[in-house]
Amino acid sequence: MPLAHVKAGSAAGKRKATGIGPARRIAEELRAQNERFSAAVENMSHGLCMFDAEERMIICNRNYIDLFRLDAKVMKPGIRFFDILQHSVDIGIASQSAAELYAVRKPYIDGAKPSTYEETLADGRIIVISHRPLASGGWVSIYEDVTEQRRAEDELKEQHRRFDAALANMSQGLLMYDADGKMIVRNQRFLELYKVAEADFPFGTTHRDALERLLELGIYTKIDVDSEVAKTEAALRAGKMQSAYRYLADGRTFLVVRQPMSGGWVVTFDDVTERRRTEERMTHLAHHDTLTNLPNRSMFRERLDQALSEPKVAPLAIFSLDLDRFKAVNDTFGHPAGDWLLKCVAERLRRCLRSDKDVVARFGGDEFAIIQSNVRGAADAEKLAKRIVEVIGKPYRDKGREMHVGVSLGIALYPGDGQDADTLLTNADMALYRGKSEGRNIYRFFEPGMDAMVRERLALEADLEAALPKREFELDFQPILDIASGDIVGAEALMRWRSPSRGLVSPQDFIAAAEETGLIVQLGDWALRKACSAAAGWPRDVRMAVNVSAAQIKSGGFARSVISALAFSGLPASRLELEITETVMMDESDTVLRTHRQLRGLGVRIALDDFGTGYSSLGYLRRFPVDKIKIDRSFIRDLDKRDTAAIVRTVIGLGTELGITVTAEGVETEAQLDMLRKAGCGEAQGFLIGVPAKASEMSRLLRSQEKLRQSG
Repeated sequence: MPLAHVKAGSAAGKRKATGIGPARRIAEELRAQNERFSAAVENMSHGLCMFDAEERMIICNRNYIDLFRLDAKVMKPGIRFFDILQHSVDIGIASQSAAELYAVRKPYIDGAKPSTYEETLADGRIIVISHRPLASGGWVSIYEDVTEQRRAEDELKEQHRRFDAALANMSQGLLMYDADGKMIVRNQRFLELYKVAEADFPFGTTHRDALERLLELGIYTKIDVDSEVAKTEAALRAGKMQSAYRYLADGRTFLVVRQPMSGGWVVTFDDVTERRRTEERMTHLAHHDTLTNLPNRSMFRERLDQALSEPKVAPLAIFSLDLDRFKAVNDTFGHPAGDWLLKCVAERLRRCLRSDKDVVARFGGDEFAIIQSNVRGAADAEKLAKRIVEVIGKPYRDKGREMHVGVSLGIALYPGDGQDADTLLTNADMALYRGKSEGRNIYRFFEPGMDAMVRERLALEADLEAALPKREFELDFQPILDIASGDIVGAEALMRWRSPSRGLVSPQDFIAAAEETGLIVQLGDWALRKACSAAAGWPRDVRMAVNVSAAQIKSGGFARSVISALAFSGLPASRLELEITETVMMDESDTVLRTHRQLRGLGVRIALDDFGTGYSSLGYLRRFPVDKIKIDRSFIRDLDKRDTAAIVRTVIGLGTELGITVTAEGVETEAQLDMLRKAGCGEAQGFLIGVPAKASEMSRLLRSQEKLRQSG
């Protein structure tokens, strides 16, 4: 018997055995199939609705009803498609009339071909509708809410737009690398900075490729590519930012910063050529004398401390030098000739040094100092001293004029005359003063018996201590001009000591002694009270500037002294301006920081005095906010020099940018004032504006100014 017959017979036997007829079996299979279909439809993530050829609904799922927020009681099989549209209009979900909605859909229904389009509902949701024709007529529609997807897409597009705009408008060049180290982003500014074409740095370029290409193009000077790549990879593995300066063959300097990010890193390129040059000039200025370009006092001290800190310190000789008859040159030929002479002296001193380790510095005025290294006894130092006396004593000829100066030297030897910098410098000064007392154009070695000068200093200190209770001190006031308005807007209080036995003592002599002995705190408090009392009677728009020493700030009670002076005088805090030097800012102790905060909290103005003559640093302006910067008179004197003028303009620009008033000290000519006015300097002070005067004279000046204003 054929196998097919056996199977058929077996199946028939089973049907007989179970008693289930063909019709019932088919009905059960259809019911099961319908249940599976209904379950599938109801579990769809999208809405579904099926219509027959007469546009009547056959079936819809719950997602469809929920999507359009329809009434389930209305949505019964057999409802016409148009009535569904009308229902959606009635409940306010549709944004058009039923007829308009039907007119939009009709072409898709009649087209009898798959189609997809979008519809925006009245509540702003976006629905994607897909029509699919049925073979028996009618169609099935799938509905998907893509509102969030569209919003996300729009946000992504906006992010891309902003990213592209940021890249296009960045002042920095930018490259971005993916996790495989291949370039995936490059902005136009990168190409402009390096003056290269897109073809030179195509997408997919690696860091190594980029460095090698920059070398090939002659843009970078020679660099070790392997070392650079290794350092970058190590920094990226550690998750650390890496920055380095790149020096281009054309003289420019770029700051290159690599920043790790998720799945790669980003590199920025910033042209810092001018900034670096300015920083270098400012750094040089902080450590060098502007007139002679020699190291200044701070640089000299740094080099001396460095030499003394070496594990095996070689014998040293410290020279303290002072020119003889220099004042006569200034008085006879004028300050420009004196400046020219100082530069000549500096150059001659340089030529006297025998090694690169030797240092010559200008301390100010006609004072110089020298470190002579590897000294083989006093004979070596004496040989250099004789050479200096001989060379400096030769005539100086300029423009048909002949000038003569000499030099006196004091010498201290390490280690015999001192183990530290302070002792060596003090002993060299003692030897210098001893030499000057014995004559001119002479050198002297320090000797332990040179204590006469110390006795004189002690006598000065004793007289100084007795001077305050005897009321031997007085204040003069030098006016400060607002350059733009031409008005006197303030004055600086200057301390004077008229000693019955010594006469008028120079502030350079007694201020230093007062600071060393601590008397400066008492003198400073007296000057503060006196100045505030004088200013209280001046017009309300005139400020009083008072110099404050580092010792006063460090005393811990200075803020209370200021409060007391203001309360006693009745002067508003906003009219008091305290002038501090960079030595105060260098001390970041709790006392100094707390006092600075207290003073600013009172509303007192803080001025940074003698800017540029010490350890000038922009970092101080961030840690110690100030209201004013005072440019030292040495810069104003040299305003006719291009480099100095550029530095002054830079400081003025910095003040403008930070909202800090800039005052120029030592203004003596109309030409200087005019240059400062054009540069945008705020205030000026100096003999051109007014010489220091008594309080009564200052009051008359301010009253006259007030009357002129009122009459105008």
